[in-house]
Amino acid sequence: MGGSQSREDLEISDSDEEQTEEEEEADYEDAKDRGDADPISSERWRKPKTPSSVDEVDAKLKALKLKYQSHSQNPSLVNAVKLYLHIGGNTPNAKWVTSEKLTSYTFLKTSKIDDSGDDNDDDPEEDAVGSYWILKIGSRIRVKVGAEMQLKSFGDQRRVDFVSKGVWAIKFINDEDYKAFVKKFQDCLFENTYGYEATDQNKVKVYGKDFIGWANPEAADDSMWEDAEDCFLKSPTSTTPLRGSQDLREEFEEVADGGGGIQSLALGALDNSFLVSDSGIQVVKNFSHGIHGKGVYVNFSGGHYKGRPSLSNSTPKKAVLMRAETNMLLMSPLNEGKPHSTGLHQLDIETGKIVTEWKFEKDGTDITMRDITNDSKGAQLDPSGSTFLGLDDNRLCRWDMRDRNGIVQNLATAASPVLNWTQGHQFSRGTNFNCFATTGDGSIVVGSLDGKIRLYSNNSMRQAKTAFPGLGSPITHVDVTYDGKWILGTTDTYLILICSLFVDKDGKTKTGFSGRMGNRISAPRLLKLTPLDSHLAGVNKFRGAQFSWVTEHGKQERHLVATVGKFSVIWNFQMVKDSSHQCYHNQQGLKSCYCYKIVLKDDSIVDSRFMHDKFAVTDSPEAPLVVATPLKVSSFSISSRRG
Repeated sequence: MGGSQSREDLEISDSDEEQTEEEEEADYEDAKDRGDADPISSERWRKPKTPSSVDEVDAKLKALKLKYQSHSQNPSLVNAVKLYLHIGGNTPNAKWVTSEKLTSYTFLKTSKIDDSGDDNDDDPEEDAVGSYWILKIGSRIRVKVGAEMQLKSFGDQRRVDFVSKGVWAIKFINDEDYKAFVKKFQDCLFENTYGYEATDQNKVKVYGKDFIGWANPEAADDSMWEDAEDCFLKSPTSTTPLRGSQDLREEFEEVADGGGGIQSLALGALDNSFLVSDSGIQVVKNFSHGIHGKGVYVNFSGGHYKGRPSLSNSTPKKAVLMRAETNMLLMSPLNEGKPHSTGLHQLDIETGKIVTEWKFEKDGTDITMRDITNDSKGAQLDPSGSTFLGLDDNRLCRWDMRDRNGIVQNLATAASPVLNWTQGHQFSRGTNFNCFATTGDGSIVVGSLDGKIRLYSNNSMRQAKTAFPGLGSPITHVDVTYDGKWILGTTDTYLILICSLFVDKDGKTKTGFSGRMGNRISAPRLLKLTPLDSHLAGVNKFRGAQFSWVTEHGKQERHLVATVGKFSVIWNFQMVKDSSHQCYHNQQGLKSCYCYKIVLKDDSIVDSRFMHDKFAVTDSPEAPLVVATPLKVSSFSISSRRG
C-alpha cells in the first residue's frame, strides 16, 4: 500500500477554471445530494498535507475577472469572508468550489439553531438559560460552536476549514480579520463548553492557577517537550529513524471462528493472542509479522459454574490476561449499554474452562465495577500474579484472587469516595471515573467523564498526586507510556497528549505520579482528524487510543493508534512531540497535530493495537499493528523500504 494524497490539496483542472457561477451552484447542490459519502478502498491510507487549493481557486477566479466583489467595493460589509465548499469526498474528482464570493460571518447567541434560514440577527444576544453561541456565515452556514466542527486554521493562508453538513473553508481579507475570527471562535467555544464568559478570571476558575498555560498555550512552558525530544533521540529504539515514505504492508488476514462477532482483542506478549467474540475465544499465534493461524476455540456455552449462569448468557466486553498469559479475566456488563458489572469470570486458557466466577463485594454488600486492568503494564507476564485493579464511578480498588472476600487493599482510604464523603476530600463532589491504565511501576492514571485526568502513585492512592483539568469533553479511554512520562486521553472528537514531566524544587526531573507538578506545567497537544477526514468518518467517534507496547525500561513507545469508524489512525509519536513540526506553524491556541496515516477497512473497526515490542523485526521500526473488525482480524507491518 502506498500513501495517497490528501483530498484537501487538489489541483484545479482547466475545465474547472471556466466554471460559471451557475455551474458552481449546481455542483454545490449535487454535493449536498451526494453527502460526500464516497466509498473508501480498504487498501488505501494517506498522510494529510497542508492544503493550498483554496488559494488556487481564489487566484484563478480573480484572473478570470468574474464578478468578484472586494471588500473595498463594499466597505459597509462587516466581517467579510469568502466561502468555499469541498465536493467529491475522496474521489479523483474532489475539489473546492466557491459557494459565496463575498459574504460575512457573525457569532450569535441563541437557544436554537433554525435551519429554515429565518434569522433574527437584529435581536440582541439572548441571555436565556440554555442559550449558546453559533456561527452564521451568509445564507449557507448556521452551526453551534463546538469541537464537533473540527475547525482547522491556516494562519499563513488567512483561512479556516470546518465541518457543518459538509466540509467548508472561509478566507479572510487580511491577517487582522483572520486573527479576530480565531480569537472570537475560541472565546465562544470556551463559553459553550464551560458556561462561563472567556475572561482571564474565569479561565483560572476552570483550569486552576497552575494550569493557566492550558488556557494561554502561547505563554506555556514547552521546555519539557523539548527535553523529551532529546531523550527520545538517545533512546536505544530510535536508531532507525522514521521516514515519511514508510508504509504499512498487510501481512495476514484471519476470518473469525465460532460465528460470533469479535468484541475485543487480548494481545499476548508470549506465544499467543486472543480474539474475544460473542460466543467464545479464538486463540491465534504471535509472529514477527502479526497474528495468524487457527488455534483452539474456547466456547462460552460450556455449562455452568457451581449453579451460576455461564458466559453464554452475556458477552464479555473486557478481557485481561494474567499469570504469564495462562489465565484470562472476562467481565460482562450487568445491563446492555452500560459498562458496570457485579463480577467476572476467570478462564484457564490451558484447559479452556471457567475455573472461578468472582463477585465484587465490600463489607458484605455487592458492588459494581466499570473497568479492570493489570497492576502494571507488564503484570500479565508475571506467573504468580494474583491481584488486579478495579474502577467504578467513584471507586478505585485492588482485588486479590487469593481472598474470596474480594478487596484486600483498598486504594482509597476513609477520606476517599469509597468510604466517606463527609470529610471534604476532593472526591466528595463525585469523581465520575470512567477509564484507567497503569505504568510499568504500577502508578495509575484515571480519566473521568468531566474530562479530568488524575495521576496516582504506586504506593498511595489516598489522593491524586496530580489532577489535570478537563478540556470540556469526557475522557472515554486513557493510556500511559511504560515510564509514565506521557499520557494519552481519548475523547469523541480529538486525542489529548499530556507530558507529565516537571522539575522539582531540588532541580530533579520527576513525573506527576510522584509529586505535585507546581505551576511549570506544559500545555497539552491535541491529535485531530482534518475536517475532510472527520466528515468522511461520519458520525463515528474516536475510541481506544493507545501507545505502541513496550514493557522494558529504557525503551520508548514510537507510535499512537486510535480507531474511528472504519479508520485506524496512526501518529508518529516523535513527530507529535517535535515542537518545530510543520503542523504547529502559525497555530493559535493548543498545538494540534494533523499528520497521521490511515488504515481503512470495509467494516467498522472494533480495536487497533500494536503487538509487543519484541515482535519488531530488523527491517521495521515498530511491531506489527493488529486491526480487528467484527468478522476479520488483519495484521500490518511497517516497512522501512522507500516507496
